[in-house]
Amino acid sequence: MSRKILLNSYKSSAALRLCSTFSHISTNIDSTGCAVISMNKAPVNSLNLEMLLDLKKNLNAALENKCKGVILTSDLKSVFSGGLDILEMYKPQEERLKEFWSSLQDIGLLLYGFKIPVIAAINGHSPAGGCYLSLTTDYRIMVQKYSIGLNETKLGIVAPFWFREPMINTIGYRQAELALELGTLFTTEDALKIGLVDEMVPDKATAIDNAKKKILEFSVIPKQAFQMTKLEMRRPVIEKLLNNREADLNQFVSFCTSPEVQKSLEFYLETLKKKK
Repeated sequence: MSRKILLNSYKSSAALRLCSTFSHISTNIDSTGCAVISMNKAPVNSLNLEMLLDLKKNLNAALENKCKGVILTSDLKSVFSGGLDILEMYKPQEERLKEFWSSLQDIGLLLYGFKIPVIAAINGHSPAGGCYLSLTTDYRIMVQKYSIGLNETKLGIVAPFWFREPMINTIGYRQAELALELGTLFTTEDALKIGLVDEMVPDKATAIDNAKKKILEFSVIPKQAFQMTKLEMRRPVIEKLLNNREADLNQFVSFCTSPEVQKSLEFYLETLKKKK
């Protein structure tokens, strides 16, 4: 998909405003150098193959434009991201399924080791893969009255190690073990208590404002020191995924296409249809 870049300079100041747009994701870079990447794929920002590829392009564009940091958020009113698109996993074509999972691995590696600060402004519900996206960031600000968690077990599937281990690193082993086994979705208040998010705010505007302040706080740290510290803290998960990408892919394809998992996915999709 071709990229559309619009660059406007304001005569009233030397600041530049850049906006890059892909299909369901947009990036706006403000005069302070903060890139706000917004997901806008109704109804729930489900992460299908195309969405993952677009997110990767937008993230790389932020690096190319030498932004100070990235704020990842949603343009939808009550959902940050509903997680992985179940339709990518239900009765899949094997080649597309492999490309989908490989693209998700790419996003995980890119975000978890991103060279500039990434702040999640979580302005809606964030289950499963949506929670994982936020776990890859450096700081999480969540609007009150929503829910977040890795609830894959309730769908009959299993979060991969590179979902689980950032969760463990964030909230501790025992808390993560229980949450993963039970598929717990935490309220914003409870997520704040256990350290799954760092701030609770009343609305999206406050989340974005606070995220920009946090990026400016990060920006006073020498870049090399920030990058090396982040990489050393996260190296075990990154290297484990890099060294086991093919095995992880094969395990996912085998698990996902098993009759038991396909039956669970079918049941979940039927449940969703009844709710409409």
